[in-house]
Order: sequence, then C-alpha cells, then structure tokens
Amino acid sequence: MDTLPAIRARGIAKRFGDVIALDDVDLEVTQGRIHGLVGPNGAGKTTLLGLLLGLAVADGGRLEILGTPVGRTLVAPEGVAGFVDGPGHYPSLTARQNLAALAALRGREAPTAGIDDVLGQVGLTDVADDRARGFSLGMRQRLGLAAALLTKPRLLVLDEPSNGLDPAGKKHIHGVLGRLAADGTAVVLSSHRMDDLEALCSDVTILSTGRVVYSGPLSRLAAENRELDYRVLTSDPKAARVLAAGTPGIQVVDDGTTPPDAEQLVVRARVPVLDELVVQLVHAGIALRELAPVVSPLEAAFLALTEQQQEAGR
Repeated sequence: MDTLPAIRARGIAKRFGDVIALDDVDLEVTQGRIHGLVGPNGAGKTTLLGLLLGLAVADGGRLEILGTPVGRTLVAPEGVAGFVDGPGHYPSLTARQNLAALAALRGREAPTAGIDDVLGQVGLTDVADDRARGFSLGMRQRLGLAAALLTKPRLLVLDEPSNGLDPAGKKHIHGVLGRLAADGTAVVLSSHRMDDLEALCSDVTILSTGRVVYSGPLSRLAAENRELDYRVLTSDPKAARVLAAGTPGIQVVDDGTTPPDAEQLVVRARVPVLDELVVQLVHAGIALRELAPVVSPLEAAFLALTEQQQEAGR
C-alpha cells in the first residue's frame, strides 16, 4: 500500500467573484481509508470535490493528489475518478454502451469483461442492456459508480452516492466501497446522510462557510464535542436514575412527559463523565443493556453548524 497520502492540501483558497467558497482549507486523506466530507449547504463541499476531480483549479494554496502536485490546468491526475452533482450518462444508450462510450472518450478501449465486471460489482448485471433513460435515480448512481470503477482508481471521489438507493442497494454499495478501501483505494465521500458517513468513514472533515472546523477520526469527534444526550437502558431504571442524578457532570433529561419509572433514561454528559456513570452502574450490580447517543456526534456537530449559520443570517 502507498505510504504517501492520497490527498495533501494546504491553505486551499477558491473564490467565485465576491464569494469565498474555500478559505485556507487543509485536508489530508490516507490511502485505503474512506474520508467523509460534511457540512451545511454552501459550506464549500462541492467546490472542494471539483478541485479533486480536476473540474476547477484553486486560487491559492498547495494541492497534491496521489503524490502529484496539481497545477493551474483543469486536469485530474491519473488514477482519480468519481462524480460530483450526480453522474452523467447518455439516456439513449444501454448501461453497457454507456461504459464503453465513456472509456472511448478517455482514449481507452474497455474490454467487455471489464465492463461486465464493474456492472456486476454495482449490481446492474440484470439491466446491462437496458437503456439508461428508464433508470431510477438509484440505478443512475450505480451506473456512475461503475463508470468510475472502470478506470481502477486509486482515489475515488463521490458526491451523495446513496441518493435514490433503497436499504438493500445502500448496503450493496457500502460493501463495494469497503472492499475498495480494503484493497488500498482512498475514497472521499460527501453526503448529507450521517448514517452513511458513520457506517463507512474512519475520518471526517467538517466544513462551514468554506473553512475546516473539524478534521480527524470520527471517534475523536465524540470526545471533542459538546455534551450529548445519551439513551441508557438498564436492568433497574429507578436505581440508574438515582445514580445518574447524583453523578457530577450528568444531567438527567426530563421533557416533562417521561414518568419516573420509565425504562428508558436519557442523560446529558460528556464522554468522560458518561464513563464514570457506567462504572458506577457496574459497581451497583445494575446491568447496562444499551448506551447510545440520541443523536450521533457527527449529526450533532452538523446540526450545531447549521443552527449557527441560521442565527448568523438573521
């Protein structure tokens, strides 16, 4: 596996007239990892993805992709594939013909076996000879992914790849991306679906108004976040409530409708304080059956950023 980062960006800036789309953005993506990109609308995600795919050039900063410095030309380095703002296709062509045409546009002749292989990977074998104009949104997303896989990329850049997919289709695509990462491909995944990012990504970068507000492991985001609400299910809800109420740094959340003897307890705390509560429950002989955030740390960070932008716009 390559030791160089798939992406190394330092101080990236991009403007569109008076609008600052990216402002001093740093980003590092490791080979063999799936890196999430998240932020409210207008945060700069699409602009950043466009830079990675060679669809735009930065106004300032340094960008290296797969060890190659990216200059001022609209060309993506060899080994990069993906799509932004939805994949394109020819409606009058079949899925198989679309892939053959795209390969020809890149100056390569794709062997039939290679086309059949990527169609199989994304679950389109049964509709390989159907015209794309009849495809659902989810099927078009799969076709776009197949087109990207045809080049055997070392860096895959995807914008909302789960759009239009049912649960089975989403699980299938998750498996494809997981196997690619396991084989050493770096994946940058932008999505508004927090469950997708949490299921797939080891690292995440959060953008807000063109700036990076967090970049690092998802696990660290939970520890660094503000207090979160956690759902606690135990073998003795009454005793657990008493213990929680007596633990410094823990607030028992009561919306006025939860009866004192409710099986579910919701507490607000930071991770280290929550750990102390777990220790106390164990010492008291109370079985812990479930401990989970009501809203995930990633979603909580996203909502906080969105609320901040709404307040700033008032």
